[in-house]
Amino acid sequence: MCGICGFVSKQNITLEQLKKMNDTMYHRGPDDSGEEIFQMKDGYQMGMAQRRLSILDLSPLGHQPMHSADKRVSVVFNGEIYNFAELREELTGYPFRSSCDTEVIIAAYLKWGIDCIQRFNGMFAICLYDRETDDIYLVRDRIGKKPLYYEIDGGNLIFASELKPLMARDGFQKKIRRDVLSRFLFQQYINAPDSIFENVYKLEPGSILKFRYGEVKVWKYWDVKEVYHSMQEHPVTDYEQAKQELKALLKKAVSDRMIADVPLGAFLSGGYDSSLMTAIAQEHAGEPVKTFSIGFNEERYNEARYAKEVADYLGTRHTELYIDEKEMFDLVESIPAYYDEPFADSSQIPTMLVSKLARQDVTVALSGDGGDEFFCGYNIYENVRQAQMLDLLGGLTYRVCHLPGFRQMGLMEKLPFRVRVIAGNRNKETKTQFGAGNYVVRAGRMALGEGLPCHYPVESAYQVKDWQIRRMLLDMDTYLPGDILCKVDRASMKYSLEARCPILDKDVMEYSFRLSHRMKYEKGNKKRILKDIAYEYIPKQLLDRPKVGFGVPLDKWLRGPLKEQLMDMCSRDYLKKQGIFDADFVAGMIEDYMRTGDGGPATGANYSKLSWSFFTFQQWYGAYF
Repeated sequence: MCGICGFVSKQNITLEQLKKMNDTMYHRGPDDSGEEIFQMKDGYQMGMAQRRLSILDLSPLGHQPMHSADKRVSVVFNGEIYNFAELREELTGYPFRSSCDTEVIIAAYLKWGIDCIQRFNGMFAICLYDRETDDIYLVRDRIGKKPLYYEIDGGNLIFASELKPLMARDGFQKKIRRDVLSRFLFQQYINAPDSIFENVYKLEPGSILKFRYGEVKVWKYWDVKEVYHSMQEHPVTDYEQAKQELKALLKKAVSDRMIADVPLGAFLSGGYDSSLMTAIAQEHAGEPVKTFSIGFNEERYNEARYAKEVADYLGTRHTELYIDEKEMFDLVESIPAYYDEPFADSSQIPTMLVSKLARQDVTVALSGDGGDEFFCGYNIYENVRQAQMLDLLGGLTYRVCHLPGFRQMGLMEKLPFRVRVIAGNRNKETKTQFGAGNYVVRAGRMALGEGLPCHYPVESAYQVKDWQIRRMLLDMDTYLPGDILCKVDRASMKYSLEARCPILDKDVMEYSFRLSHRMKYEKGNKKRILKDIAYEYIPKQLLDRPKVGFGVPLDKWLRGPLKEQLMDMCSRDYLKKQGIFDADFVAGMIEDYMRTGDGGPATGANYSKLSWSFFTFQQWYGAYF
């Protein structure tokens, strides 16, 4: 729901400028908009704006900015507080005017202060202004479902749900942060707190920013690693107990997310997570739920037939749309308009298509996001487990290869690819992030100047010996909010569709941390406990198959219809004029890629992902510069 923006500034930012910033996010909230500016002390003024996608209380009483009855507190808010009805029962002394969750935020703050955030279960990005203390708070939900950027500029604070409002402000300096480029090219997204611009940051998930007359303080109220260790002190060891308690939490999470005053449905891929969420929703609704999936004519990418089998079994009102490659390709040009920071996860394209399909019938869609990270579902987790088992042998191999005689022979380079990866994985801070070293080297060389390491050198902070668990926690801090949730937010909001994720419910996430790891992974059986719950709703034979995911034929596109555009982007003259990339290295790399094509990851000859990251950056650069 919605997009927000605003500022606290001594600069003369007019209401017209604020409206201009706000209207760049029309797609996030086509139903209503509001902009207000308030005078403060010491020459400061506070501007707050919101674009509204009406979900709860469709009346004008849900208009934002919203103010408390005594005018002390003002709020703009993007998201949903799913337990707002329960909180409202505790806030009987407040004179409510509306039936929406925004007003509950105001009443809760007046009763409990900013610690009221701990009581909220939902997805949210909030700006709250307290006139009595002159404190301004920015708050982001625990796992980062809703985005929130902020700029610190000469003692001023400017904030927004996307980058476009910041760029629309008079005087905004488009200074690219060179140090994030190599990591972006490798990871394909930019993780919080970093952004593509200098002086602009993403508020990290589970964080609060307090601003008062130029002073900024940021702290975490919910931290993945701290919550994990805290929950581990109260373990659940009985599997049947765990299964029933988790099932009950999932049922409540789904029912909470079905509260809406607009049509609601569900994304259905036919995999475990989306199928389980759909089955629970169907059980709660007591009538056919509207479900949506897209299919591809290329069989290796197509999961639509599995989704239809699940939909037929559950009896949902299923809509599927088979798309061809051209329909996906036609969306490439629109990427920078909605992903206004460089973003190169190509599954954004089919995610946009399924969002477009769903929006024809519903305004809210349930999704299965979070199941892989919290319940050990990705294939990489199997690889991580094997790498840990072979780590001692890898260390011995590394030492032997670096003995004086063997080093001169280049023995390390002669090892088989997989052996070389295990042997070279010696950095204690990145043990679970191993991979083809030449990808890291190339990403590091593409951008000019010193950059952040391509991997996240933070693993010791998790204080977890099991590499699988450590990588899951790392993904919750990086890949899930930075890539997956960003992808779904921008793709769904492109079509003014709200995506809700029951597995990312606060109580579900925290309960998952109490489970012993064998309940999630046992002898190669990933997502064990989620699967066993799903089998209570859907026959195993309809669900049990290899994971596919949304695929896009990047190599075919880059070396086919996008070839001319890509070659223009990497011409040496253009790159030297641009001054961001190493012109000779990048041009040579892309030329080699065009010549050699897809040689597969084992040979290191397939650089379609690095080339796509470069392409999307240059596409973004062309749109905004």
